[in-house]
Amino acid sequence: MNTASGGPPGFRVDVDQNPYLPVGGTEVHAIVTVAAGSGSPPPGAGPAGGGPPPAAEVVIIDGSGSMYGEKIVAAKRAARAAVDALRDGVHFGIVCGTGVARLVYPAEPRLVPADARTRAAAKEAVGSLDASGGTRMGTWLTLADELFAPFGAGALKHAVLLTDGQNNEQTEGFERILARCSGRFVCDCRGVGTDWNVDELRRIASALLGDVGFIRDPDRMAEDFRALTERAMGKSVADVALRLWAPKAARVRFVKQVAPGVEDLTGRAAAGGPQTADYPLGSWGEESREYHLCIEVPAGAPGQQMRAGWVKLVAPSAGGAVLASGNVLAEWTEDEAKATEINARVAHYTGQVELSRAIQEGLRARREGDDESATVRLGRAVALAHASGNRATAEMLGRVVDVVDPATGTVRLKKEVEKADEMTLDTYSTRTVRTRGAGESAKGE
Repeated sequence: MNTASGGPPGFRVDVDQNPYLPVGGTEVHAIVTVAAGSGSPPPGAGPAGGGPPPAAEVVIIDGSGSMYGEKIVAAKRAARAAVDALRDGVHFGIVCGTGVARLVYPAEPRLVPADARTRAAAKEAVGSLDASGGTRMGTWLTLADELFAPFGAGALKHAVLLTDGQNNEQTEGFERILARCSGRFVCDCRGVGTDWNVDELRRIASALLGDVGFIRDPDRMAEDFRALTERAMGKSVADVALRLWAPKAARVRFVKQVAPGVEDLTGRAAAGGPQTADYPLGSWGEESREYHLCIEVPAGAPGQQMRAGWVKLVAPSAGGAVLASGNVLAEWTEDEAKATEINARVAHYTGQVELSRAIQEGLRARREGDDESATVRLGRAVALAHASGNRATAEMLGRVVDVVDPATGTVRLKKEVEKADEMTLDTYSTRTVRTRGAGESAKGE
């Protein structure tokens, strides 16, 4: 693997691919690994003196009637755990969501810096949370967006949303709210109980570059909220984008995040300059993520080489500086062995994306009573999980189907499946395992 590094230390880009195409071939595939380490932060990532960048946190708790009892009690503990995990100076607020959104803390419609006094006041105010009313998540996100509004580019803006039910809003109006909030803050979503809709929360988390999780036991809620908040506090660069240049007459087929989870970014491209598009990657701490790029280029003659793509990482908090970059290459050859070899990492993540799709399609068919399609798709998922070594997903699949032969994907649907087991599999269907192998790499600059 060749490492491409441009700009300050801290970020790096690795490109894995087989650059060789057969004569007449036009599709170039590559896995781009983006890693942010513990090196020097990008210039302008934080305030003078090297401190962390400005940050804001909004905790959104479902206060609808279905939260009555142990869930609202656990939600109060979770909100207090999140407040305790805040870094000093981070601006924060707590929202109770029902048919409307209510700011529980502070009393004024603004976020306040975290310190000993405001933490204590917030935890006391959480005691006023109760369970009554409906569920209109668009109003919750709208209030969060208004609270984040005073914080400009470069500020880390994060929300966590907890619900136990389904959204009672018109789809069209809610989609407009999601579109307005997209790119303005990151939101992680958590569902508790078994009456919420996985697709619905996944839609919110996807639009707001967060993730979705299932809390089966309300007693684990506080632990989960603490971990989510600590992870948010570990972010150091906001609004990173992957800027992809492609040559004239080329077409970007897709850009997908494939690790640690599957997320299609293709439709989120924003113009970044001549022949370039910016794909939002959200905020970053010390972590790595992987992306699958597919670029269609005009066919070349044997021996012809070209740069099929140029990947750059940029962030407004770094003054638009290039944090790292890498090349995606193409070379045409008449050597059949070279041209037909599939890069190991491209093959692995192609399988992981198919695994995610097979699980979701299989579960949907099962819910619709199409047992034949459900058996075929979930069997395919079992085979893919087995082949890739995705043990966690294989274990979850085993709670929904009886596995006869994991290698061939021969399965039987279980007659009785706990709803929580089905929802767990659905919720985590987009999580992937990383490949250890490395194929051909392209040099970057």
